[in-house]
Amino acid sequence: MTARTDSLTHRTAPIDLAPDEFRALGRQLVDSIADWLTTMPKGRVTSAESVADIRRVLDSHRTLPESGEPAAAVLADAATLLFEHSLFNGHPRFFGYVTSSPAPIGALGDLLAGAINQNMGPFTLSPLATEIEAQTVRWIAELIGYPAGGDGLLVSGGNMANVVCFLAARAAKATWDVRTLGLTNQPRLRAYASTETHTWLQKAADMAGLGTDAIGWIPVDGRQRMNVAALEAQIDRDVARGELPFLVVGTAGSVSTGAVDPLPELAAICRARNLWFHVDGAYGGFAAQAPGAPESLRALSLADSVAVDPHKWLYSPLEAGCSLVRRPDDLTRAFSYHPPYYHFGGEDIINFVERGPQNSRGFRALKVWLGLRQVGRAGAIGMIADDMRLSRHLDALARAHDEFEALSQELSIATFRYVPPSLKSGVGSPDVEPRLDEINREVLTRLEQGGDAFLSNAVVDGKFALRACIVNFRTSLEDIEGLPPLIARIGREVAKSTVP
Repeated sequence: MTARTDSLTHRTAPIDLAPDEFRALGRQLVDSIADWLTTMPKGRVTSAESVADIRRVLDSHRTLPESGEPAAAVLADAATLLFEHSLFNGHPRFFGYVTSSPAPIGALGDLLAGAINQNMGPFTLSPLATEIEAQTVRWIAELIGYPAGGDGLLVSGGNMANVVCFLAARAAKATWDVRTLGLTNQPRLRAYASTETHTWLQKAADMAGLGTDAIGWIPVDGRQRMNVAALEAQIDRDVARGELPFLVVGTAGSVSTGAVDPLPELAAICRARNLWFHVDGAYGGFAAQAPGAPESLRALSLADSVAVDPHKWLYSPLEAGCSLVRRPDDLTRAFSYHPPYYHFGGEDIINFVERGPQNSRGFRALKVWLGLRQVGRAGAIGMIADDMRLSRHLDALARAHDEFEALSQELSIATFRYVPPSLKSGVGSPDVEPRLDEINREVLTRLEQGGDAFLSNAVVDGKFALRACIVNFRTSLEDIEGLPPLIARIGREVAKSTVP
């Protein structure tokens, strides 16, 4: 036996860890994370460093080292870098986007899923994990009141969850074999959504070959909800031109304000016209059964498909989106192929590779499944209801504050803006409105860079607004009540330097 083959007989790979070393490193890392979870809520929401600062800390221009480093040193360095140079969406005063505080059990679930490393494409490669994902999908459907007997799968997030449903709608409603023949020399497919719909729809129309001009953008009312009469009029015009309407998208919680479209009316239009009714519930869908949620949300049970995001309002770590469809064959009709190199047969077997665009799929479902088992239905709905109550309280504080103008409150999103007393009498005038936009842009910039709290922005009725979104089980009444004084202080500083 040569030295070369002998080394393969007793192979030691540099990326492996001996069991004792793995245990020691795992304990150290978990201890570091636990310590950070204790101190993180008391610190800054973000390091607010520049790109140059981050690249310098990382030494981002260095080349790949020829030799490796000890695993202990690599892990410790990575933890320190992340703990000291990140924005923390798990911080109780992070209100910036619809990204929730991640559940600790979900983080542990990711560790377990990564160690087992199931490929969630075919059942053969992931037998128990496949059944866990199927059960998780059923539990999600139950949680939001979606009818039993449908189908679904876990995907990367809201964009992909919606895209999967869009492609299912295209396959179901095209009057020809669109997957084989494509779109050439066929009637133009048309989809409809409100002007408040997330940009996933442009991506879906682009990826599906329809082009973004295939989207009929429907105006909204004063509460940012789709105008139903305008929708019907647009459909009639398109049919008269020989086009083929196939899809209406209802939004269940818009990104800007949390607006919920009139879902019952949209469902009725789709039934009457044989259109696919899809609900983008990536943000708001999980609130459908929660007390205090808009009644219209319950009508997502009437949809042909629904997209929801566990990494938004189920507090799962990224990534975790979910596509739900009413009929079991809606997904296989859109995605299934049977090449000769697949041998994944068997009765009553789920092969998720046939239900979505991915072949190799990670075990995203585990962290969602663990979280749902830990809190149950009542716990999940209770946390969502608490987030909405905190948002309504923030809206009330803004309305009671002399220097704020409250603009909207839906689900767990409140929008408002700072208005200096000297400009209050001019609100709405063409001279004052641009100045208020400028002031609030600067307030937001200083707020985000200060690290005491993190908000984002929205444009509501043409006004630049500060936007606070609460999808955070760590946020308390104290965090909410501390926000208006903080923003007012920054607003006064900005106004002093910008208002004559």
